[in-house]
Amino acid sequence: MTNKTNLLYRLPLRFYLYQFLSLFLLALVFTWLSRDEGLDHLLTGYWFDAATHSFPLQKDRLLDLINHRLIKQIVIAAGVICLLYGIIRRQPRPVLVAVLFGLGALTVGILKATSHHSCPWDLVEYGGKAISYPLFSTVPDGSGPGRCFPGGHSSSGFGVMALFFLFYRERPRLAWGSLVFGIVLGLVMGYGQVMRGAHFFSHNLWAGWWVWLTQVVVYGIVSTGLVKEPKSL
Repeated sequence: MTNKTNLLYRLPLRFYLYQFLSLFLLALVFTWLSRDEGLDHLLTGYWFDAATHSFPLQKDRLLDLINHRLIKQIVIAAGVICLLYGIIRRQPRPVLVAVLFGLGALTVGILKATSHHSCPWDLVEYGGKAISYPLFSTVPDGSGPGRCFPGGHSSSGFGVMALFFLFYRERPRLAWGSLVFGIVLGLVMGYGQVMRGAHFFSHNLWAGWWVWLTQVVVYGIVSTGLVKEPKSL
């Protein structure tokens, strides 16, 4: 028998209005921060060794093991466990939440694969050959290999924000806590990549933006389509 506490539910319209308004305002802020790449170069510069024209932590084994591999594998495992639990117990909400884990990362992955922005370690100012350019600017000749925007690795951490929809109905505090935890985890995982020269900080901000947008939109569409409101007498 299906556990009623794990059935899908609709969120009120005002929730989506607040979320889309917040996403719109964040998009304006992130665009402003990306206008001249000043913040990105400031943060990346801390981890670049001008004497050797390299990022000393680029191939650091401990950073690669903990941040780039272990944490990501734990997040993936959590998503798989959530999916299997929902399937075995016939509970649609954990299944959808598990799907949201992956959909956000998939969205970022598609955007990243089509991006002309190259990673810091490929750029001229950091010992590479590619030319950097601000977000939404004209792509210059020599932009390099690209495929580095938004931040793919951080999207795995931001995927944890999907737990918001798992807990909101019965435990709203835990839901909001999960959302904050997902944001922090994504930023931490993303900053680990900044330390290695793999991404600019703004790449990770935009990754979180796209992950949350995807999760909110998909949950809204699925829950609205599958959940029937009781008819009034």
